[in-house]
Amino acid sequence: MSEEPHIIDFGCGFGHLGLRLLPLLADGSKYTGIDAGAGLIEHARHLFKGLPYEVDFVVGDFHSIPIERKYDIAVCHGVLLHMTEPMLLLKKMADCVKNEGKVIAFEPHWNGNMASYYFEGVDQSSVIPLGLLQELFERDALRTGKDGNIGLKLPLYFNRLGLRDVQCRMSDKVNIMDPEADREKATQLYEAIKFSDPGDREQFSTYLIERGMLPEEAERQYEAEKLLSETFTSSVAATYAASIKITFGTV
Repeated sequence: MSEEPHIIDFGCGFGHLGLRLLPLLADGSKYTGIDAGAGLIEHARHLFKGLPYEVDFVVGDFHSIPIERKYDIAVCHGVLLHMTEPMLLLKKMADCVKNEGKVIAFEPHWNGNMASYYFEGVDQSSVIPLGLLQELFERDALRTGKDGNIGLKLPLYFNRLGLRDVQCRMSDKVNIMDPEADREKATQLYEAIKFSDPGDREQFSTYLIERGMLPEEAERQYEAEKLLSETFTSSVAATYAASIKITFGTV
């Protein structure tokens, strides 16, 4: 692969990955971003204006836009979980990468994510009932075709595309919220991950029942989210790991 890689980012948004990656790469590296959101692309162009990087941003549906086989790396971040046919995008990513290039996907695994909270002084199972959530996520995937647990399935998908040396890593960063040690940092993290009140009990339960929960399960989930919104405050110590799965393979 080139020492000055040309990266294409599918579903680039405002170019977040480009802003993170380009400062780490050799001079002469290039970044192309594609997104259907015209407002996001306009924001990306504004953010990169005046920066010393070679970039190109394209508005459009990456399913229909013809893309040349000229890139060294094809990447997506938090895109495949929203797609009903993720293999179509993965194939397009692989098809636009030159020989010995890389395909990389950063995607969540909601089951693991929900198991990666710790709230000091709180009975974890009372605020995050993992079994109910796992079943809910599975039913949602069957109902909508979109899979929030796709991150852990991608190594198999990459293999089935014929990619070589397929590997998967997990983001191992643990965020620490400890008001006694650093109140300012704890407040910032709290604002990022705080849980809102579930609101009207009947509306909330009806919504979950429509997604396949039994009435008693919906009631338990309501109580769990209500308790979490009340007990998790900016004064509670906690840790949290997003546990994003990073899958990559060679064309």
